Amino acid sequence: ADIKAPKRSKLLPKALSVEQALALIEFAAKEATEKDEWELNRDHALIELLYSSGLRLSELLGLDSEPSRDSLGWIDWNEGEVSVLGKGNKRRTIPVGKPAMLALQHWKTQRALLPLKDQRALFVSIQGKRLGPRTVQARLRSMAIRAGLPTHVHPHMMRHSFASHVLQSSHDLRAVQEMLGHASIASTQIYTALDFQHLAKAYDSAHPRAKVKGNKS
Repeated sequence: ADIKAPKRSKLLPKALSVEQALALIEFAAKEATEKDEWELNRDHALIELLYSSGLRLSELLGLDSEPSRDSLGWIDWNEGEVSVLGKGNKRRTIPVGKPAMLALQHWKTQRALLPLKDQRALFVSIQGKRLGPRTVQARLRSMAIRAGLPTHVHPHMMRHSFASHVLQSSHDLRAVQEMLGHASIASTQIYTALDFQHLAKAYDSAHPRAKVKGNKS
């Protein structure tokens, strides 16, 4: 487009398009439904939650199935919210979308049937222990490949996608800052460049004069 993006000093975070994010989640849901394996149901729930609430991977893996006095994070099953302890020991509560809550409820039911070594962890491994970051990274990468996505997908990309897509829809930078748990809004402002890229693409494809060159005003 002829319009110029805001100046920025940092490299842009990589985010999926809305279509790619939805394709990945729909693939995860389809696999979980068709094969009904507990690991796939777990993966579907955690991918839904990553995209629905923009959690850091450490916040996701620190979630307990129910709150306790020393819990780092938990799902509020009644209110449809997730509470996490983020950077700087700051607690925040983020809404969880209905599809993500349904996937989490289904996973919670399956989790209750497993022989668990860690009774508190919401997301557990095949050994019944709290799930580790490398497992999530590998499972997400493998699922994205199976879903036919043309890019390397990692957990933090789901957080970037959440932020840029919410900003595209709401244009509320302060709300996105609060949901991401950024101490400074300067950390959140990098997503305005991603939002601008989306705007520029929409301009190129939709504006009747976007491709007209050499016209004088």
